[in-house]
Amino acid sequence: MGTKHIVAGLAAGLALIPAGAGLAAPLPGGLGPCVPGNCGPYPYPPHNGSTTLRDNAISVYAGGDYQVRESAAEAEGRIVVLGDFDQNKAAVSGGAYNVGIVGVGSQVRPEAGTDFLAVGGNITVAPTQRIIAEGGKVRYGGTVTGTVSVLVPADLIQDPNATAPYTSLLTELEEASQCYADEALVPETGSIVYPNPMDPFGVIFSGDGTSALQVFYVDRDLVALNGTGQVDLRFVGIPAGATVLINVTKPDWHANVSGGFDGTWEALREKTLWNIPSATTPRFGGTAQFQGSVLIGDPASTATVTNAGMNGRFFTAGSIVHGGTGGASGNEFHSYPFTGDLPSCDNVVPTPSASPSASPSASPTASPTATASSSEDAPNPAPLPTTGSRVVPLMGLGFGLVVAGVLLLFGSLRRLRDNP
Repeated sequence: MGTKHIVAGLAAGLALIPAGAGLAAPLPGGLGPCVPGNCGPYPYPPHNGSTTLRDNAISVYAGGDYQVRESAAEAEGRIVVLGDFDQNKAAVSGGAYNVGIVGVGSQVRPEAGTDFLAVGGNITVAPTQRIIAEGGKVRYGGTVTGTVSVLVPADLIQDPNATAPYTSLLTELEEASQCYADEALVPETGSIVYPNPMDPFGVIFSGDGTSALQVFYVDRDLVALNGTGQVDLRFVGIPAGATVLINVTKPDWHANVSGGFDGTWEALREKTLWNIPSATTPRFGGTAQFQGSVLIGDPASTATVTNAGMNGRFFTAGSIVHGGTGGASGNEFHSYPFTGDLPSCDNVVPTPSASPSASPSASPTASPTATASSSEDAPNPAPLPTTGSRVVPLMGLGFGLVVAGVLLLFGSLRRLRDNP
């Protein structure tokens, strides 16, 4: 074997050993993009038709509490709340809040009979209002006050371990959010043009045209030049199939978005992750169907979502307030997956949080109101499987190639010495 081939082998081995955040990986904790796998291409735009596709992945995750307010209408897919679930909508908006199956969305719903809503603490629904989870189960650790509509009473399950399979995900999400936004490990590849006198209502994200991971750092609110109005988002220079990672670094961040320019935002929906590691009061407002998945890393945060629709997963270590008067009515979470490739953080030492999440209560008594039909109770769902490649096997392969290359190199040098 020639020396140039040995050197090439050494280079190949070293390329497999990451430094900092390295090889591409999925979201942590087996969050998808599809569980168990009958998802196909998700229909877009959101619609009220039918589909045979099913996805049991978590669509919305809150490490704290979940509040339904004002005009919030529904949350599609599996919803997991480690704290309490409290519904008290505005009277004029109607009293129902759909979970799991919705009127308008991707219509890729969880399988019938699975947990549509899992709550670690209490469920409280205001008088004359109700949660609708017909077709699935609602599992809770504390008490139920108010009306939860399921097909049969047995689908409303008091279980002190209601969210036990999902508690470790809280730390994983917090650590991943910190890692993705570490500019020393994940450098910016593009640039952003914010509203200016030439374009007071537009924000342009310009990629480098080549990188498989397009990274942007947002350090200000996404609002119009006047400081409050809505903006349109435009994405240029993003190669086909690239992942778009948008790290929001502003402490108290507000997005007031009316839409995407020329469809460039919509096309990136399933490859875009909005990562917010440290903002404590992020707000999503405007009349837009907000495109992409969201990851919020601070357990002490409360995210307020008042825009028309969120087209992607929504994962937060903190709390969620869904619904408001942020320029849209009928606020909705629509279940669309994240299919991008993110930096691997397996070998990055995280910074521990100073703000632990709320501890959900767990009382065995309950006073639920349930509608009727039939279904069987099921054991608490097992933790979701991890999907995608991880860094450890590749590290082993990389070190193996390096060792083999070093041995071959020394062997070749010895032969050259002995046979000049």
